[in-house]
Amino acid sequence: MKITEEEIAQALVTWGNGKIAISRAFEEGGIEAARQVALTNLDAYYGYTLGPVLFKPTMASGEQTFRPTKPGALAYFCGHSEEYPLDNGFAIMGWRACEHITSASFIQGDIAMWMGWIRLTNKDGSVTTVDKSFGYKKDETGTLRIVLHHSSLPYQPPEDGA
Repeated sequence: MKITEEEIAQALVTWGNGKIAISRAFEEGGIEAARQVALTNLDAYYGYTLGPVLFKPTMASGEQTFRPTKPGALAYFCGHSEEYPLDNGFAIMGWRACEHITSASFIQGDIAMWMGWIRLTNKDGSVTTVDKSFGYKKDETGTLRIVLHHSSLPYQPPEDGA
């Protein structure tokens, strides 16, 4: 059950399309609709059935920086959570397009890692680019699962003379 570069490319498209679907569900049906779509996405391609997912969201901090559980990921994607009050809902920000730019990938059997940029465009045309790393593992059915998801904003060096 070796992972291929094509499977990684498709997984990246699937991940981006998932964020767009969550945004549209929120706009059309509110937070409960967004949660249902987000849960479907988490069940379809994250590896929470294999164990904790090593998930470090872009805009998470303090004791809630890391989200190894599905409820933590759901809160990050949809916000509106008493347990995670700082989450604004990354996936309900009106996303309309997602592009991935590969820096490098590593594949060894049923484990693969990908690193690069994800560029998301919202309904107003604003673009957000994040540094992203995904780790993948195939489950017993051959489904590619995200087991590592690390995201951060690109480093901005200080201006000279500051």
